[in-house]
Amino acid sequence: MAQRPRVGVTGNGQRWSPSWWCTRIALWLVGARAIRLSVRHSWSGEPLDALIIGGGDDISPEHYGGDVNQQVRIDPQRDQLEIDWIEWALEHRKPLLGICRGLQLINVVKGGSLYADISELRQQTYNRSGLLPTKQVKLRANSKLAAVCQKVRLRVNSLHHQAVKNVGQDLQVVGWDLDQFTQAVESTDHTPILGVQWHPEYLFYLPAQLAIFRWLCVRGAEHQQI
Repeated sequence: MAQRPRVGVTGNGQRWSPSWWCTRIALWLVGARAIRLSVRHSWSGEPLDALIIGGGDDISPEHYGGDVNQQVRIDPQRDQLEIDWIEWALEHRKPLLGICRGLQLINVVKGGSLYADISELRQQTYNRSGLLPTKQVKLRANSKLAAVCQKVRLRVNSLHHQAVKNVGQDLQVVGWDLDQFTQAVESTDHTPILGVQWHPEYLFYLPAQLAIFRWLCVRGAEHQQI
């Protein structure tokens, strides 16, 4: 009997991290096992079959040519840790899911850029953060993500104020909010990459959101190391 695919999950190093626990539950529900990775949770060396780059603090502007004098909450150690893990996943062609900050950092590693703060640019969507699915997202009908979710319109949550500006190499935008800010990306080649700007780990009770983790689990099983 094959064991559960092992999914590395990056995030903050706090002992009580709701995002980590919700992601762990979501992965367990779809048949995978979460392995926590952070500046305080070192990798044991156990083989990983897939990777999630989680949400959190802003990405340092130095990584995407932004204004380094802007007052943002950053975590340089985490930036570097996750950049290293993204490069590892790309090198080994491991399935990769980016959540919120994770989507943005994958985009940066792939040569893209970010809006440091979209608060003043919003016209049709609220700046208020929230965990409930109150925000509208439209997916490209022929996208991988639409096939995964089996929907082209989603209700999602929103906790971000940074967003993708220029998309990185071998990525394409496949989801937008009402202001046309990027809400989802996926790879244009055979590399298994999905990135979502919302937090599906807090919405795992919705079938379309749990399906995102199921996609990662299935692809991880295909890349499983014994």
